[in-house]
Amino acid sequence: MVEGLEFGGGNLIYYAAMRILFMGSSSASATCLYALLREKELEVVGVVTPPDRPAGRGKALTPCPCKAYAMERDLPNVISSGNVNSAETMAEIRSLNPDAIVVVAFGQFLKAPILELPPHGCINCHFSLLPKYRGASPVVAAIAAGEKLTGVTVMKMGLGMDDGPILYQSYEPIYSDTTGGRLMDLLAIAGGGALVKTLKSLAAGETVNLVEQNPSEATFAWKLKKTDGLIAWNEDVIVIDRKIRAYSPWPGCFTFLPEKMRKGGFNGRLVVTRAAIVSDMEEAWKDAESGTVLAIRKNGFVVKCGHTALMPLEVKPEGSALMDCGAFLCGKGRPLQPGDSLLDS
Repeated sequence: MVEGLEFGGGNLIYYAAMRILFMGSSSASATCLYALLREKELEVVGVVTPPDRPAGRGKALTPCPCKAYAMERDLPNVISSGNVNSAETMAEIRSLNPDAIVVVAFGQFLKAPILELPPHGCINCHFSLLPKYRGASPVVAAIAAGEKLTGVTVMKMGLGMDDGPILYQSYEPIYSDTTGGRLMDLLAIAGGGALVKTLKSLAAGETVNLVEQNPSEATFAWKLKKTDGLIAWNEDVIVIDRKIRAYSPWPGCFTFLPEKMRKGGFNGRLVVTRAAIVSDMEEAWKDAESGTVLAIRKNGFVVKCGHTALMPLEVKPEGSALMDCGAFLCGKGRPLQPGDSLLDS
């Protein structure tokens, strides 16, 4: 701990700042890091992130959002490591003498030497109500599953995947129009607050109850691939609608336009970012094949899926900008008509 004195209300106040080593990679990590930096009782003595990676059209080496934020704030001891458990990285971590290591969306497993190093252990903020949705994609999984409630869990890390004892949980509702991106933003803010509350309690020497997870209640949300966003039009409309919201902005839900609408050099990929369930099903539509365009309307096109239909409202055609479906249907070379089929490749 780093000890300090400050004046408050005319009185001299003593405090001890907990030394925090932060590990993260994403924008959500950066949001949580920001929350810690605001607290005088918490001193961030270093930040560990993955190495810079090629990104953009020029494939220039680019820092992850968490590292970019740490550099912007001119934080000390920013460490980029592709193997946090390596002897070299471990030596750097030991030299910082952290009281606690805080991990948010870091993407690497920590082995026993790191987990056992800080006096207060390694503290992870996970974006679900554990033990549900352990793993890499808990926010997407919760929306796609139709959950009405999710939240953040602060836990003490163990050797398993997100299976450590729970220190604190907070809750966040999921609404019918909630997207993965919006929910992630809200949970990142909530996660920062949850971490601050937990760490300040530990720093003050307060007793924090550890609640063991019930492994029989655990579910898993594995890391997503870009191809996971392919829309299967034969699925129920509610399932497709949830996926469109859950997978926005990444990996994005997509389908493929009929070959007659594909530009040269493109495969007709069409990302659907917003849609509405169609309630006024016509009798003539019920026998149509899934993926068939049933009707063209002013603000979108109706597609058969499962036993009902969905109307995309906002799309991003391959090689074009995001646009509402009205503009898409009016675009040059896009004569989508009833009877056309949206394809899976």
